[in-house]
Amino acid sequence: MSKLIRIELAKRGVGCTAELLEKEAPRTSAAVWEALAGGPQGGDAQHAKYARNEVYTIVPRFGPRIGQENPTVTPIPGDVCYFDFHGGMLDAAFKDDQGIDAAAGGIDLAIFYGRNNLLLNGDVGWVPGNVFATIVDGLDAMATACHDVWRSGSVGERLVYSRVDS
Repeated sequence: MSKLIRIELAKRGVGCTAELLEKEAPRTSAAVWEALAGGPQGGDAQHAKYARNEVYTIVPRFGPRIGQENPTVTPIPGDVCYFDFHGGMLDAAFKDDQGIDAAAGGIDLAIFYGRNNLLLNGDVGWVPGNVFATIVDGLDAMATACHDVWRSGSVGERLVYSRVDS
């Protein structure tokens, strides 16, 4: 039976359901699933500057180092991606603002809600993400809420991931 996760923009009260891609990204799916066993993972919601239609949060590092698995630099609507950013990868001011350990970095959990995304960062180049889940329910409402994060701002918004237990 498929494993499902819930992804919510807490302040806006909008969420969606995603199915883990256990066949395509077994290590990443397992690491996220295990991290969620202890309860929800989430943090301040951020709208991407470079990638286009992406909302993400950075959480403390969890699980083993995975490396690339089911990678993409052109995510499509409904893709849920995992990025492992070491401490030197993230901007110092961003790390301070988000309370991210300067040496450890963090795990970026992101959803993509629209088309024409390109994971190219002007500072470091291509930034492949591991596609570990796909949104199977609620994408339209989530896309509207994510676009509102872009237009109205992310202040006070949290992006939260949790298990859907069957």
